[in-house]
Parts: sequence; C-alpha cells; structure tokens
Amino acid sequence: MSSPYRIPFNKPGLTGQEWRYVSQTIADGHISGDGAFTRKCHAFLERHFGARKALLTTSCTHALEMSALLLGIQKDDEVIFPPFTFVSTVNAFVLRGARPVFADIRPDTLNLNENLIEAAITPRTRAIVPVHYAGVGCEMDRILEIAGRHGLAIVEDNAHGLFAKYRGRPLGVFGALAAQSFHETKNVTCGEGGALIVNDERYAERAEIIREKGTNRSRFLRGEVDKYSWIGIGSSYLPSDLLAAFLFAQLEAWERIQAQRRRIWERYSEGLREWAGRFGAGTPYVPPHCEQPYHMFYLRLPSLDVRQALIQHLKSNGILSVSHYLPLHLSDMGLRFGGRPGDCPVCENVADRLLRLPFYNDLQEDEQHSVIETVKSFTPARSAE
Repeated sequence: MSSPYRIPFNKPGLTGQEWRYVSQTIADGHISGDGAFTRKCHAFLERHFGARKALLTTSCTHALEMSALLLGIQKDDEVIFPPFTFVSTVNAFVLRGARPVFADIRPDTLNLNENLIEAAITPRTRAIVPVHYAGVGCEMDRILEIAGRHGLAIVEDNAHGLFAKYRGRPLGVFGALAAQSFHETKNVTCGEGGALIVNDERYAERAEIIREKGTNRSRFLRGEVDKYSWIGIGSSYLPSDLLAAFLFAQLEAWERIQAQRRRIWERYSEGLREWAGRFGAGTPYVPPHCEQPYHMFYLRLPSLDVRQALIQHLKSNGILSVSHYLPLHLSDMGLRFGGRPGDCPVCENVADRLLRLPFYNDLQEDEQHSVIETVKSFTPARSAE
C-alpha cells in the first residue's frame, strides 16, 4: 500500500544487489537458516566488531532474549534500564522473571544517565542494559567501571548504533553481549532481523546452542561432532537465508549508505540550526568523543502542545513526522513494577516534546528541503488558526 504522504517518515532503500543475492540463495537450494549468506553476514559482523562470535537472529528482540538466557536471568533478579527505549529492551528480561529497575536518562544525549546507575543497584541486580539512543554512545567508561566494581554483566542494546563509535571503538564491543537490529527503520535492513554479538568467550558456544533450539547442530554442521542432539534450553532464532541475502547486500554497501545518511543529517542540522535557536527547540547532541551513525534527526519542542501542532502542520503539507518512546516506567506494565510519575523526570519531559523528522537512505535533497522549509514556516499561532 502506497503512503498517503508525499514524504513518508521512513522508506526502505535498496543498494542494487538485493534481488540478485536473494535469487542466488533460491537457486542454490538453501533458503532456511544458516546458509551461505548467513555465514557471510556473520563474517562481516565479526570483522567489524572484532567479536568472538556474531549470530544473526530473527529480530533484535530475539538477540536480547538470548542475552537474558545466556546470563541465566531468573525470577526476581533485577536489571537496570533507561526508561526511554523500546519495550523489547525490557521485555526480553522480564520474560525470564526479572524485575526492571529504571534509571533516568541524561538531558543531553537522552542515554542512560551513568551517574544514577549506582543508586539503582541492589543485592538482586544482575545486569545493566545501556541503550545507545540515536546511535550516540552511552558513557561506557563509567558504566564499565560501575559494572566491574559490582560484578554486573553489561548487555548493550545497540539497535540504533551500528557503525557508531565511542572513544574510537565500535558500539557493541563494550558489553559481554550486544544486540543489533536490522528492522526496516534502521540504516542497514532486511525488513525484520537482528544479531547477537558475543564478546565474552564464555557465552560463545552456548549462544549457538540456544539459537539452534537447544541443540549442538552448529557444531555438527561444521563437522566437529558426528551427530547432534538436544543438550540445553533454546528456541529457533535463525532467520531465513533469504533475509540474510538481502542483508548482506546492504552490509556490503554500508559505506555508501552511511555517506548518504550523513549528508541528510547534516542538511537538517544546518538548515534548522537558526530556526531551532530562535524557536527554543533542541536538536541532537553528539559529544566530541562519540561518532554517530546518522540514524535519526529529532527536534525537542518547547511543549507537548507545540510538538503535536508541528506534527499536524507537517501532516497538512503531506509530510509524516512522528514522536518516539513513551516512558516505560509509566506504562501499564511499568506501573505494575512500581513505576511512579516523577521517578524519571528527564525522560517524562523529553518524551512529551520529541519529534522525529523523515529520515531514510533515499530521501532526496528537494524533498528534504521541503521538510526543512515546512518546519521553518511553522508557528504555534499559525497552526492553531
């Protein structure tokens, strides 16, 4: 179904090789999981991260679920999260019986506030899950120091952060485990998909077992054992090699994709800087020690009413813009775990005011110019008329 908007919020892009690779895997007669293109994707990701192992999954959600299984999360264990993230970040651990503990976000990067983590730690705390919002790195030096001192595992939710860096190192290499996303809205996509990055040798073999339905089938396929059997808990987290073929075409073109997105992000930044300053709107902040992946461009408007009015103003001009996460601690489930209004004031404030502008690989310069000029033509008084 075509979009009713002349400029949608998101549109998946092609690099030119997707159909050829998908056709190739069909012709090769292997379209289930762990085929030739899955192995190519694994090799690419392992090189990029310098990881012990990279495993494609059916979603970033499933990579997070595997992380909770690998850590042995059990009933009443506590895990620390930012409240400004997608529900999957938390649900993956709640499924194992964990109790989520929310620490507020920083007002600049909107990442987990490293200075609030220690106060959230109790004898039941097992892990910290930093989320690199918009692909801008959390303050991992401080988070690693806290985790090390308290004997806690780190699982990075790096859904936004592929190809980003923190102090010269790729996001996704700091935790024992990291989860990636290849959802349709991400820089590099296969529609639905993810990956688990295993940085800690202790988890490598068991990650394969969990991903392969609790069997040692991966070792069998490599000729390391003469038969495979059920040896632990697990599920089916393998994506089809059709998806891996599509994904590999995108991974091959990652530098071109990133260059396109950088141009888009910088045009927004330059085109809206003066307006934002005059209007009292905030734009993304990237610390000098972080290299972002140009995943999104957002505005922080002065109030919820202004945010909603700008959404309507853009919509009336055929442009789709969207808000982002709602505070998880104030959701129905969050309240059941003890969340209360005022617990995370920065998140509560930001969630009401944040607006994401159209951002996709093939956004044309004239289309983006139209978005920028439409934003600049907005005033609350005019929108109310």
